[in-house]
Amino acid sequence: MKKICYLLSAPLLFMALQAFLARPELFSLNGSPIGGASGRHPANRPAEQWEAKRTRILAAMQTVMGPLPNAAKKVAPAFQLLREESVGNIRRRLITYVSEKDDRVPAYLLMPQDLSGPAPAVLCLHQTTETGKGEPAGVSGSANLHYALELADRGYVTLAPDYPNFGDYDYDPYQHGYQSATMKGVWNHIAAIDLLQSLSEVDPLRIGCIGHSLGGHNALFVSAFDRRIKAVVSSCGFNSFFKYSGGDLTGWSHRGYMPRIAAVFDKDPAKMPFDFSDVLIAIAPRAVFINAPLRDDNFEVSGVFDCVDAAKPVYTLFQANDKLIMVNPDTGHDFPPEIREAAYRFLDRELKGKPAEP
Repeated sequence: MKKICYLLSAPLLFMALQAFLARPELFSLNGSPIGGASGRHPANRPAEQWEAKRTRILAAMQTVMGPLPNAAKKVAPAFQLLREESVGNIRRRLITYVSEKDDRVPAYLLMPQDLSGPAPAVLCLHQTTETGKGEPAGVSGSANLHYALELADRGYVTLAPDYPNFGDYDYDPYQHGYQSATMKGVWNHIAAIDLLQSLSEVDPLRIGCIGHSLGGHNALFVSAFDRRIKAVVSSCGFNSFFKYSGGDLTGWSHRGYMPRIAAVFDKDPAKMPFDFSDVLIAIAPRAVFINAPLRDDNFEVSGVFDCVDAAKPVYTLFQANDKLIMVNPDTGHDFPPEIREAAYRFLDRELKGKPAEP
């Protein structure tokens, strides 16, 4: 596949970024600027303006998800080993790790048994399935979603945690001050990265994230908030709120996600303060790989194109066109082998420095 990149000189890049940042309508599909009527920031330097834009996007996400806990809630990373087994050359451990005081998250931690030094690590987030973490870890579920096991077989350290009320994780976030299960997931996943970075087997500067469906959007959410994630793979994880279920956001508004979408924003895409275009923009210019099948019945594909098209100008301005990748297999809500292989090569390129194509 031929790729075309447009490179700008430093002065032209500076001018283009200034012009882009002065157009807040590009930052949200509903045309509403993030963070006020003009969406502008008084700083003269584009880097500062860009950072202000990103801050506004994260603030908008928190008006829906509830606030991200502050640093006082952080705890030292630690895990407890419950069980260990060998799967070929892979050591698969069932653990719980500390995410905050009085909360331990069940997870599978996988790594090659023959690691010769610190390896890149990938946080692996499961879809909506009762077994939770067991599916990406290769314990149960669809073979197309065993990505934590497959990535460990490629030399990665992988961590697959349960999302609240999946697998072995019985937890009511609303009884602990959270306004959404989504934000509790974000916090747990940030703590998961803390744990990965604390392991001697992990290179703390080479961290990625991957997920399908529920895990696909959770991978984007945590990547928006946590810049330690250098590359993210989102499979069947989103489309624009306007094109989700014909604009009916009921599916996003239950207690497993973000109830404020109903309670505050009337399940109306036009009232939402952010869309997935903004999430992609908040991640930029870090690397994103999107699997958006043509026949996905959960996330209609034209709504994915809308979000990606809105984010492309940002990647262009950062001279990072090759960091935003979308593939569109002719399949349903799935992560087929050839697309997983492409996603793994993408992670190899970003986290191992290997070419993305053979």
